[in-house]
Amino acid sequence: MTESTCNIELIYSTLGSDPDLGEIVEIFVDEMADRIATLSRQLDASDWEALQRTAHQLKGAAGSYGFDAISQPAARLECALRNSEPEEKLSQATAELIDFCRRIRAGAPQ
Repeated sequence: MTESTCNIELIYSTLGSDPDLGEIVEIFVDEMADRIATLSRQLDASDWEALQRTAHQLKGAAGSYGFDAISQPAARLECALRNSEPEEKLSQATAELIDFCRRIRAGAPQ
């Protein structure tokens, strides 16, 4: 589910309102800033192998935490890296993934 605030679509986990899983979703959201920094560092260093691993891990983790909307751009980045796309395309795919990651929220839409 998403909710629009100031023209930014926020992304909520499908598990965010689950009383048993809400806390681990919150931890995942809290750790996202570190994941974003890692993606940016890997892109800046042109460390394509590490960036592909990070995208792959994020694709799986996001899906496990109910953030399927993150899994899709992570898969696009992973595929672009696997196919050795031009650096401009890799940069765009990374920027898209980071944009999605910045919009995740714990809990449920209000």
